[in-house]
Amino acid sequence: MNWNQLSSHSLDEILDWAEAQSWCQAMAQCNQDRGWHSEGDVWTHTRMVCAQLPELEEWETLNSHEQTVLIFTALLHDAGKPLTTQIEPETGRIRSPKHAIKGEHLARAVLRDLGCNLATREEIARLVRFHGRPAFLLEKANPDQEVVSLSWLVNNRLLYLFALADTRGRTTDSMQRPEENLRLWRMVSEENQCFDQPYPFANDQARFLFYRHSEPNLHYIPHEDYSCTVTMLSGLPGSGKDTWLAKQQVDLPVVSLDDVRGELEIHPTENQGKVAQVAQKRCRDFLRAKTSFAYNATNLSRQTRQRWINLFADYGARIEIVYIEPKFEIILQQNRQRTDPVPEKVIHELARKYEPPTITEAHALVFSEG
Repeated sequence: MNWNQLSSHSLDEILDWAEAQSWCQAMAQCNQDRGWHSEGDVWTHTRMVCAQLPELEEWETLNSHEQTVLIFTALLHDAGKPLTTQIEPETGRIRSPKHAIKGEHLARAVLRDLGCNLATREEIARLVRFHGRPAFLLEKANPDQEVVSLSWLVNNRLLYLFALADTRGRTTDSMQRPEENLRLWRMVSEENQCFDQPYPFANDQARFLFYRHSEPNLHYIPHEDYSCTVTMLSGLPGSGKDTWLAKQQVDLPVVSLDDVRGELEIHPTENQGKVAQVAQKRCRDFLRAKTSFAYNATNLSRQTRQRWINLFADYGARIEIVYIEPKFEIILQQNRQRTDPVPEKVIHELARKYEPPTITEAHALVFSEG
């Protein structure tokens, strides 16, 4: 079963398919705290949430893509609980800390294996990651900042609708999250013009600075005067970053970690300190000269990307990220054709925990499926 086939099926057929999957069977065996979920295990709750979706008043106003996104968000939103559930020894209460983060990675893997297109996969994975946020808006010191921040990561309307289904898909009435809290999410989003669209920042630099500051000013309009443009490549080994550059940016100078490693004769499994040092110097040389260039490395985690983005931003550069991810079998095939292929075990491990970039990290983001 592939994505195009499965996503065209009815909700009941999708649920039947899910029950044969190992991650779903793990949910069926994972108990929940009865104070929050007296209906029972995670899969029972998941089925109840899925059943609530067609009951939403707004369901018929959604297009087929939006309905599909919500169905698979519901299907996978608590799939991380079997990986995180623990019982508190003092109280006997069941907790699943950070299950949404684990769920995001699991959802990404499930959808990738199905052949889901990159944009839809990331839309669902991020909804899984942030599915619990609307219920706790009142606990945020700055609710406006919360809804604005999420609006460039998910569609706040879909997040709100899912939260309604999630809170209705349980039998513990006394512990349900009040729907008034969810309606507050809608109201604050609408007031900030970001309920069904990303918040309208004045320009790309305003958005870029918003996500870099701990106490951002929504109304600040910075002047856009970039010293140069840095194109940061991101993707698994074998994804085709070099090929993309050769086709799209043929005249752009490139700082490549692979090239530096080759020049220094340092194997990827050895200490990379010298490699990073040389690459940073070359980047600084271009930045000081105000010369646009590409920085080519895997850049698979947000933390790694942030270190380099901080460097580029210090010199006033405009930063665009190009994330490349063809189908996984193509990545493996292209890796085998490399002069020095990366062990496939390593690629599988990287694919299990990678963090595709989001528009919140840069001035521009390009997704390419190769």
